[in-house]
Amino acid sequence: MTKTSGLCDDPKSVYSAACPCRDMLDLLANKWSALALGALEDGPQRFGALRGRLQGVSPKVLTQTLRRLEDYGLVDREIYAEVPPRVEYSLTPLGKDACAPLSHLRSWVEQNIDRFPEAA
Repeated sequence: MTKTSGLCDDPKSVYSAACPCRDMLDLLANKWSALALGALEDGPQRFGALRGRLQGVSPKVLTQTLRRLEDYGLVDREIYAEVPPRVEYSLTPLGKDACAPLSHLRSWVEQNIDRFPEAA
Protein backbone atom coordinates (compact mmCIF):
# COMPACT_ATOMS: atom_id res chain seq x y z
CA MET A 1 0.00 0.00 0.00
CA THR A 2 1.11 3.55 -0.57
CA LYS A 3 1.51 6.26 2.03
CA THR A 4 -1.23 8.28 0.37
CA SER A 5 -3.76 5.52 1.02
CA GLY A 6 -3.74 6.19 4.76
CA LEU A 7 -3.17 2.48 5.47
CA CYS A 8 0.58 2.27 5.13
CA ASP A 9 2.53 -0.83 6.14
CA ASP A 10 5.73 1.21 6.31
CA PRO A 11 6.97 1.12 9.94
CA LYS A 12 8.31 4.68 9.50
CA SER A 13 4.91 6.09 8.56
CA VAL A 14 3.34 8.35 11.18
CA TYR A 15 0.04 6.64 10.34
CA SER A 16 1.40 3.32 11.64
CA ALA A 17 0.61 2.67 15.31
CA ALA A 18 4.11 1.28 15.86
CA CYS A 19 5.89 4.20 14.21
CA PRO A 20 8.53 5.85 16.42
CA CYS A 21 7.87 9.05 14.43
CA ARG A 22 4.70 9.58 16.46
CA ASP A 23 6.66 10.59 19.56
CA MET A 24 8.50 13.27 17.59
CA LEU A 25 5.27 14.45 15.97
CA ASP A 26 3.66 14.66 19.41
CA LEU A 27 6.59 16.71 20.71
CA LEU A 28 6.65 19.13 17.78
CA ALA A 29 2.85 19.53 17.73
CA ASN A 30 2.91 20.66 21.37
CA LYS A 31 2.36 24.43 21.53
CA TRP A 32 5.09 25.06 24.13
CA SER A 33 7.62 23.04 22.15
CA ALA A 34 6.81 24.89 18.94
CA LEU A 35 7.00 28.25 20.70
CA ALA A 36 10.21 27.44 22.59
CA LEU A 37 11.94 26.34 19.38
CA GLY A 38 10.75 29.51 17.68
CA ALA A 39 12.05 31.67 20.52
CA LEU A 40 15.45 29.96 20.31
CA GLU A 41 15.73 30.84 16.62
CA ASP A 42 16.95 34.25 17.82
CA GLY A 43 19.97 32.58 19.48
CA PRO A 44 20.90 31.05 22.82
CA GLN A 45 18.76 32.15 25.75
CA ARG A 46 18.58 31.68 29.47
CA PHE A 47 15.57 30.15 31.17
CA GLY A 48 14.26 33.49 32.45
CA ALA A 49 14.44 35.07 29.00
CA LEU A 50 12.56 32.14 27.47
CA ARG A 51 9.93 32.26 30.19
CA GLY A 52 9.45 35.98 29.61
CA ARG A 53 9.07 35.47 25.87
CA LEU A 54 6.61 32.57 26.22
CA GLN A 55 3.87 34.41 28.04
CA GLY A 56 1.62 32.10 30.06
CA VAL A 57 4.01 29.15 30.45
CA SER A 58 4.66 28.01 34.00
CA PRO A 59 8.24 27.32 35.13
CA LYS A 60 7.36 23.64 35.58
CA VAL A 61 5.95 23.25 32.07
CA LEU A 62 8.86 25.16 30.50
CA THR A 63 11.35 22.96 32.36
CA GLN A 64 9.57 19.80 31.18
CA THR A 65 9.39 21.11 27.62
CA LEU A 66 13.08 22.02 27.48
CA ARG A 67 14.05 18.63 28.93
CA ARG A 68 12.01 16.80 26.28
CA LEU A 69 13.47 18.96 23.50
CA GLU A 70 16.94 18.21 24.86
CA ASP A 71 16.19 14.47 25.14
CA TYR A 72 15.15 14.39 21.48
CA GLY A 73 18.26 16.25 20.36
CA LEU A 74 16.53 19.48 19.34
CA VAL A 75 17.98 21.72 22.07
CA ASP A 76 21.36 21.93 23.78
CA ARG A 77 21.69 22.96 27.41
CA GLU A 78 25.01 24.52 28.34
CA ILE A 79 26.01 25.14 31.95
CA TYR A 80 28.68 27.76 32.54
CA ALA A 81 30.98 27.37 35.57
CA GLU A 82 30.18 30.74 37.08
CA VAL A 83 28.83 31.90 40.41
CA PRO A 84 25.90 31.78 40.26
CA PRO A 85 25.82 29.12 37.53
CA ARG A 86 24.54 30.31 34.17
CA VAL A 87 22.56 27.96 31.92
CA GLU A 88 21.79 28.70 28.27
CA TYR A 89 19.59 26.83 25.84
CA SER A 90 20.28 26.77 22.11
CA LEU A 91 19.10 24.94 19.02
CA THR A 92 20.97 21.94 17.68
CA PRO A 93 21.24 21.46 13.90
CA LEU A 94 18.21 19.14 14.16
CA GLY A 95 16.33 21.80 16.11
CA LYS A 96 17.14 24.38 13.45
CA ASP A 97 15.79 22.02 10.79
CA ALA A 98 12.57 21.56 12.78
CA CYS A 99 12.12 25.33 13.02
CA ALA A 100 11.50 25.78 9.29
CA PRO A 101 8.11 24.04 9.10
CA LEU A 102 7.12 25.28 12.56
CA SER A 103 7.86 28.86 11.50
CA HIS A 104 5.58 28.45 8.49
CA LEU A 105 2.84 27.06 10.71
CA ARG A 106 3.14 29.91 13.23
CA SER A 107 3.03 32.46 10.40
CA TRP A 108 0.03 30.79 8.79
CA VAL A 109 -1.88 30.82 12.09
CA GLU A 110 -1.08 34.52 12.68
CA GLN A 111 -2.13 35.44 9.14
CA ASN A 112 -5.37 33.46 9.27
CA ILE A 113 -6.51 33.89 12.88
CA ASP A 114 -9.44 36.07 11.81
CA ARG A 115 -10.75 33.29 9.57
CA PHE A 116 -11.26 30.84 12.46
CA PRO A 117 -14.59 30.70 14.28
CA GLU A 118 -14.44 31.90 17.88
CA ALA A 119 -14.02 29.07 20.36
CA ALA A 120 -16.84 28.73 22.86
